[in-house]
Amino acid sequence: EVVREARQIHHTSNLATAALGRTLTAAGLMGLMLKGDGDKLSLIFKGDGPAAEILATADSSGRVKGYIADPGVELPLKQNGHLDVGGAIGKGTLTVIKDLGLKEPYVGRIDLVSGEIAEDLTKYFAVSEQQPSSVALGVRVDEKGELSAAGGFIVQVLPGADEKAVAAVEDCLFFMDALTLLIGDAGNPRALLRLIFKNMPDEYQPQVLEERDISWHCGCSRERMASALVSIGKKDLAQLIEEDGQAELTCQFCRARYHFGREELTELLKQAQSR
Repeated sequence: EVVREARQIHHTSNLATAALGRTLTAAGLMGLMLKGDGDKLSLIFKGDGPAAEILATADSSGRVKGYIADPGVELPLKQNGHLDVGGAIGKGTLTVIKDLGLKEPYVGRIDLVSGEIAEDLTKYFAVSEQQPSSVALGVRVDEKGELSAAGGFIVQVLPGADEKAVAAVEDCLFFMDALTLLIGDAGNPRALLRLIFKNMPDEYQPQVLEERDISWHCGCSRERMASALVSIGKKDLAQLIEEDGQAELTCQFCRARYHFGREELTELLKQAQSR
């Protein structure tokens, strides 16, 4: 549902839907892994491909939002018939920013492995967080171009894990079918869990400890946009009033538009001058 809402907002092509959808899914999962109530994170994929940039943010409540710089990007399918997400992003970097309520946010940055999102995040966890992990993400678009499923998983090895259990997990991940197929067959997270770990020995069968939701949430408002106008400074705001007499701001995430007339801009200028 998150990916479907993003597609409706940004009018994304099939390729852009897959690229943005994978990023939103990963951000949502990583957001739920944050400890503090107000903790937030951002995933920023920047490359030399036609998609240019994908950004997604999430918080510890599972609220996620994002955008892709070129929502209409299209490329030929890869030889295996899959959408070429890696080609859309190209060579570049992944930046992960975590705002944990400290003086400075944590920033981790790596060079992209493939631009396919999941492989890059697997490397990020290994390099920047020294956390052995396996990340898989999938967005399924049918022959009619309809979004039929989206999902993913992050599997991590915690300290003190049983070596036999780790080996069994590795076997399951190595031999599992493509996630894009599995999410379409599963229909829900519990069923996906059973499909991925169907060959796990009985003593290591997964147990569900908690279930949480991921949802689209932007949170932009007229007040925030007004603050953004004030932040551009007295000089630029005065010039805006003199030359245009109005301003229209569009939220990058939800595409909501906010119009400010001359009188409102004049009041905002007074606020800027009083600071």
